[in-house]
Amino acid sequence: MSLVTRLAAAALRLPAARTGRVTVTRDIPVRVRDGTTLRTDHYAPDLPGAACVLIRTPYGRGGPVRLLGRLVAERGFHVVIQSCRGTYGSGGEFAPLVHERDDGLDTLDWLRRRPWWTGAFGMFGASYQGFVQWAVAAEAGDELRAMVTVVTASATRDSTYAGESFALDTVLTWAELLQAQTVPWLARQWELKRGQPRLVRALTHLPLAEADRVATGVTVPFFQEWLRHHTPDADYWRARVFGDRIGEVCAPVAMVSGWQDIFLPAQLDDYARLRAAGARPRLTVGPWTHGSPGLLVASLREGLDWFAEHLADRPATPPAGAERAPVRVHVGGAGGGWRDLPDWPPPATPTRWHLQPDGGLAPGPPAGGGPDRIRYDPADPTPSLGGPLLVAQRAGAVDNRPVESRPDVLTYTSDPVREPVEMVGPVRAEIHLRSELSYLDVFVRLCDVDRRGRSWNVCDGLVRVEPGRFPADGSGVLRVSVALWPTAHRFAAGHRLRVQVSGGAHPRYARNPGTGEPLGTAVTLRAGWREVLHDRAHPSAVLLPLLTASSTAGR
Repeated sequence: MSLVTRLAAAALRLPAARTGRVTVTRDIPVRVRDGTTLRTDHYAPDLPGAACVLIRTPYGRGGPVRLLGRLVAERGFHVVIQSCRGTYGSGGEFAPLVHERDDGLDTLDWLRRRPWWTGAFGMFGASYQGFVQWAVAAEAGDELRAMVTVVTASATRDSTYAGESFALDTVLTWAELLQAQTVPWLARQWELKRGQPRLVRALTHLPLAEADRVATGVTVPFFQEWLRHHTPDADYWRARVFGDRIGEVCAPVAMVSGWQDIFLPAQLDDYARLRAAGARPRLTVGPWTHGSPGLLVASLREGLDWFAEHLADRPATPPAGAERAPVRVHVGGAGGGWRDLPDWPPPATPTRWHLQPDGGLAPGPPAGGGPDRIRYDPADPTPSLGGPLLVAQRAGAVDNRPVESRPDVLTYTSDPVREPVEMVGPVRAEIHLRSELSYLDVFVRLCDVDRRGRSWNVCDGLVRVEPGRFPADGSGVLRVSVALWPTAHRFAAGHRLRVQVSGGAHPRYARNPGTGEPLGTAVTLRAGWREVLHDRAHPSAVLLPLLTASSTAGR
């Protein structure tokens, strides 16, 4: 065992190593059914009968991944790390989600022919490394004994088009990241040092069909395809999502996510599907964004614990008598902390907090009053601030006062709460509005306003409105239901709840041009007024999952 791995294991508080001798073989050619060669590294522990952990990734096999391979191998597992096709020496062209089922199953067939193969393997990985797990999970059979899926989901379509909008920042940033892997290291460092000006320009560029070239200098095929195939019934996505077969997955699944992660709603949908199929997955949701260092540390510990129990038949930690709850979530806010739950979501009482006149927010019925009016201009789109983003440095909870001071953002704020208010579960908003445009977005964000007046985002969501999606009543009022990110948060005594309502959050979501033009080719921008109603006939509200007394047990 090297000094580096000893120091890393101590810093990460990992279980004790089972061997210090690991043999590493790099750049093994694995040939798949169409003749493509996938480059693969093997970390072999000096332990007979060790099971295998497979990691398939488009992000390379060096750096932190190399350290990961050694750390896991030292704890008693063969580790096989493979570059997805078209990345880091593997042949073919990288096309997201297209080849992962066949390539993954062919790699499993290759594993079966290794002399050290025991007939059991697990899979581990975050983000795209989790998509590739779901691509093969239903067909891997009993040999797949454990999965550790981190900030990922079986289906990416709904996350790409959250609320039927387009997750522009995530998709274009990811396209730029993948393309950056093909440029020299020094050139990449210079671009990062300059603040990625090409990407910044691309996020504001129209039409969107040109944004990939602005950001990367080349046309990115999957970016173009995702702009074209955005309708819910698009055949394009049927072969690229794997959620329909979750009920066939035999392997025990551990899930790790964060409250500010881009895939959280989809990952919790996967949890629900597994539970409906009779499975008992383990779920951990912490105070993390997509790339939080704390997330990576927690997922490695969870993964080693899960593999010890399901791949190596060793007791999991904590030992018997202190069994870990099936669901563990971190409650944000003052006085929060970790909670153990029997299931997700926990028993909760959906409580309506109504928008009130003069920017008020209260659990009582709406007090009436006239509507509030704002004008949304896609030429000067309401900016996004923090929240679930791909880049950890810009994601998470931030002070929202800069965006709340804009004239195109409505805010509704409660009185200071006398007692702590704790909520855990799904959050939804019902907004009654009237608009002079038929095409618009509705963005709703829940914030925690502290005693100093700082407004910290807790969760949010956006819905794209078009003719027929939300039928209008006789007075032209639409009742728009907005699913916000699920959350776990505690509003401390003296804090206030705040709800923002606006017409977008750019560039996290592509701006709505207001014209109904196609996503990729729209260039005409049309501004328009909309009114938010909050009278007794139009009770706009957020529905908050307030906990019952028996919902959680503190730790």
